[in-house]
Amino acid sequence: MIMRKKISYISVFFSLLVMLTSVNVAAVQFLDGIVAVVEDDVILESELMAQTSVIAMQLKAGNVELPPENILYRQVLDRLIIEKLQSQLAEKAGVNVTDQIVDASLARIAQQNGLDMQGFKAELANQGMDYQAFRENMRKEIVINQIRNQQIGARVRVSDQEVKHYMQTEISSADQKIEYLLSHILIAVSEGEAADIIQAATTEAQEVTQQLRAGAEFKTMAVSVSDGEGALQGGNLGWRTLNQMPTLFVDVVKAMNVGDIADPIRSPGGFHILKLMDSKGVQSHMVTETHARHILIKTTELISDTEAKIRLEAVAGRIADGDDFAALAKANSDDTGSAIKGGDLGWVAPGLLVPPFEKAMNKLALGEISAPVQTQFGWHLIQVLERRSKDNREEEKVNQARNEIRKRKIEEETELWLRRLRDEAYVDIRLGAQ
Repeated sequence: MIMRKKISYISVFFSLLVMLTSVNVAAVQFLDGIVAVVEDDVILESELMAQTSVIAMQLKAGNVELPPENILYRQVLDRLIIEKLQSQLAEKAGVNVTDQIVDASLARIAQQNGLDMQGFKAELANQGMDYQAFRENMRKEIVINQIRNQQIGARVRVSDQEVKHYMQTEISSADQKIEYLLSHILIAVSEGEAADIIQAATTEAQEVTQQLRAGAEFKTMAVSVSDGEGALQGGNLGWRTLNQMPTLFVDVVKAMNVGDIADPIRSPGGFHILKLMDSKGVQSHMVTETHARHILIKTTELISDTEAKIRLEAVAGRIADGDDFAALAKANSDDTGSAIKGGDLGWVAPGLLVPPFEKAMNKLALGEISAPVQTQFGWHLIQVLERRSKDNREEEKVNQARNEIRKRKIEEETELWLRRLRDEAYVDIRLGAQ
């Protein structure tokens, strides 16, 4: 991931959560009227007004012209309805996000921006964001991601044959070296719609494309008419390689020049309009691999956290007295897979081990044995045997192929899943003349 300046990174993250974020809206008079009934829950006018105020503020900050008020209200309300349905589904499924998970996510964001938590809170305040509201909206975002994983991710499978085909037709091509910055508008059409509805959507997509080619601002148009998830961020899809795009976009984008507006692309979910904003090349993938071994003492119902650590410290003492690490691993380690090999984990690339283990391992000199390290699996002693620099482009291509096929499938399924969720739910909109 490309590192950005602190303010830019948090602003981007804020835009992803902006539909969930509460701000100080003292200047707005909140009412308690119901603007929509969603299954057995409601959306209040105060919620709609608050979220619309945030969206308007964000769009102005991005120099995007605001659509008419009634259109903005409708767009925001539609997003709130989708979020409400996902939250309801998550609650029924028993999805629970603990404070520890939320805190860990916030700590990662702070760390990625070179900040401690105090500095992170100060940076949020500088951008007009309330930390507690941001924190709770982070929880909501994690909940929604988890229910999507349950409903969609668990069903998605990637075969070795798909990976092989992907490698032959896409990863190995010169096009893989290019990244594309895309903007997107979706004119949604539900499954099984009547012919006249489909024709109306076709006409609308063609008219929007003509207006864009005539000079209409893409961000403003996306906010006004798009049914896509990124509508209220001006339709921005971010930087993507061809591998990271839905399949039906690939051939179209390959033929586009920067600034081009593509003809509407038909999919089961509707009509997609793309603009190529920019493009750039990518570099090779050099990594440092580590050859390490470890001894693990697990915590169980019978072995407490304290007792597991004490046992591992006793093993560490024997190593310090001259006992053989490999022999002790075979006799004592609860990681059965590596224990039979004297605790040897082989060569591991960055990101393959759990973060606390990898962080401790990376600090060790060759031959050095760590102090006891705790992970979710228990307590570890770690020894680094060798390190090497390697261009693992081929391995990375295989992993990337599998990951990108999965992401592509999930992205395609998500659009349909959200549309079905909306179409099959009981929703009574009472927005009236807003």
